[in-house]
Amino acid sequence: MIQPPYLQQGDTIGLVCPSGAIPIEKVQNCIQTIEKWGYRVQLGATVGSKKASFSASDEERRADLQAMLDNKNIKAILCARGGYGLSRIINELNFLHFNAHPKWIVGFSDITVLHAALQKQNCSSIHGPMAAAFNKGEAGAIYIQSLRDCLEGKGTKYDFVNHPFNKMGLVKAPILGGNLCMIAHLVGSKNALDSTGKIIFIEEVAEHHYNIDRLMIQCVNAGLFEKCQGLIVGGFTDLKDSAADFGATAYEIIASHTAHLKIPISFNFPISHGLENIAIKQGQIYSFEVNEEGGNLIEA
Repeated sequence: MIQPPYLQQGDTIGLVCPSGAIPIEKVQNCIQTIEKWGYRVQLGATVGSKKASFSASDEERRADLQAMLDNKNIKAILCARGGYGLSRIINELNFLHFNAHPKWIVGFSDITVLHAALQKQNCSSIHGPMAAAFNKGEAGAIYIQSLRDCLEGKGTKYDFVNHPFNKMGLVKAPILGGNLCMIAHLVGSKNALDSTGKIIFIEEVAEHHYNIDRLMIQCVNAGLFEKCQGLIVGGFTDLKDSAADFGATAYEIIASHTAHLKIPISFNFPISHGLENIAIKQGQIYSFEVNEEGGNLIEA
């Protein structure tokens, strides 16, 4: 797995919207914080623009992201937001210049599609907070700091508390994952996640309970969980219906589909669309332990 160079003071971070739109005023805290860290910020043309459900047209979003990928002076790319749209342009991206000068790419949600494509390039990336997370003040500071730690090469360790659905165990393996809907969406495509021997993590937002069940069935039928060495279940937030409507909570649905697995599983891990969203280096090796007290995830 290729690991991009960690950032040095004075490096430039590109800010881009390859999917949905974000108003320019909502990225100001992100820009100011990055500059306080000692880095420069280069805004992409898609930041602050809007076209229907997207930040710009497919071609404009592709061109903006491609320019960031190709620019060897940009040392990291922070996706300002997720939304929807990367799957419309992912197959048109060219990674030739990126592979010659790899850089950290950061994001989550719809950016899961880009992370998956980078795995096919054998390059590590960062699943972590985007621009809006910089607006959450002191409550969100620990998660913004986790992103900075990843970008600067500081070893990361995350402790978590016990959950009744957890399954104990210890494994050391590369980690992959992201948004459950996007992972299921990628099944059968050239960018489908290869879960073999990996720790997989999932999270979701604004879904109906029945669709969480359907997404899990898709992943189970594709053998995603049968091949992995560990499973981390993050937040399932802002769901569109109540558990009573379906007859089970999101975690109960997931637990029912993974009950037969003999691997460590952690529920309610701080990866989500909510406040709790720590940064994870996709493709890097982590030690994942689930025990009676809870457990931890430690970068190897």
